[in-house]
Parts: sequence; C-alpha cells; structure tokens
Amino acid sequence: KIVEDTYHLLSKPRRKTMWKQQIKNYIPYNEQEVKDQQAMLTCIEAFEDVLTRLNPICHMTVSTFVINKERTHVLMAYHNLYNSWAWMGGHVDGDEDFLHVAKKELAEESGVTTAIPLSEDIFSIEVLNVLSHVKKGEFISSHLHLNVTYVFECDMDVKLTVAEEENSEVGWIHIDELESKCDEPFMIPIYKKIVKKIKKTLAK
Repeated sequence: KIVEDTYHLLSKPRRKTMWKQQIKNYIPYNEQEVKDQQAMLTCIEAFEDVLTRLNPICHMTVSTFVINKERTHVLMAYHNLYNSWAWMGGHVDGDEDFLHVAKKELAEESGVTTAIPLSEDIFSIEVLNVLSHVKKGEFISSHLHLNVTYVFECDMDVKLTVAEEENSEVGWIHIDELESKCDEPFMIPIYKKIVKKIKKTLAK
C-alpha cells in the first residue's frame, strides 16, 4: 500500500516532466520555432494549468498534419469557426500524451483511424493567436494556443466523415493549393514550413 501510494504521488510530476521535456528537447527548425519554443517554455513555467482550458491566457493544443504517401496532398477540414480549410486538432484537456490526443482528434474530425504517425516525436511547434469569439453561446476571450504538431501518413482512398458540430467538409488538398484554400493568412507560413520540412526530412 505504501509503495502504491508513493507511485501515485510521484507519477503525475514524472509525467509532467516528460511532456515538458519533450518540448524543451525539441530542436527548432527555424527562427519562428526558436522564438515560439522560448515563449512556450516561459508559459509552461509560469502557469500550472496550461494543460487545461481553465487557463484563459494560454493552453496546450495538438494539431495533425496528414499527408498521402506521395507527399502531394494534405488532409484538411473546413472549419466553420474560422471559415477556412485547416489542419485538424484540438485542446489536450489534461491529457499528457500528446500523440494520443493527435490520433483522437484526427479520428473525431475526419473518421480516420488508420493514419500512421511518421514519428512519435513532435514535428513542429508554434504559438498561435486565437481571436475572441463565441462558441456554443459562450464568449471566449482572445488567448494563445501553445501548439505541437504531429505528421501522419494516410491512403487517400480512406473513408472520411465530417464532424458537423465543428466542420462542414473534410478532404484532400494539393500542397500547391494550400495558400489559395486557406483563409487564415497567419497559418500559411506554418503550413509552408511543415511541407518544406517534410520534403527535407521525410522524403520517400
């Protein structure tokens, strides 16, 4: 019983250290990631509740960037809130296993459960601005998403479903059309960065 109680007391700090360490050990790809990693680590050290939406200033989120085997198309959803095609993902809501969150969000938003993560490591990090908005009748103040991204590979003939509560469409977009399909200008450099990094580090 003493050993069991000791395990429960120590397990949470250890798990917290693991996800924090993943972000700390991440090697930035460009200047944006250098600066965003610094900002992210500052927020993590300053706040105890960044894993939850209870923190109104900043909190952790996870995104999925799903590509086909030929590296020509990206699976995206048309998000009703942003009126734009975008990657899929969501809040971690206390889950310290970020890869698990990525898989769960992908399944919920697209119906895809067979996509394979090309790495269990974080592939991209970014601090994203979220403007104030109303969601489910509740006003949400402007805040920051401390975001980590995972890259998945998936067959283009996979069956897709739409999470109608959040999205109106799910589909494959050619990587050369990302800029024209995305109506969030601040996201375009992020997508371009990820595509460039995929071509450089995950070439077939």
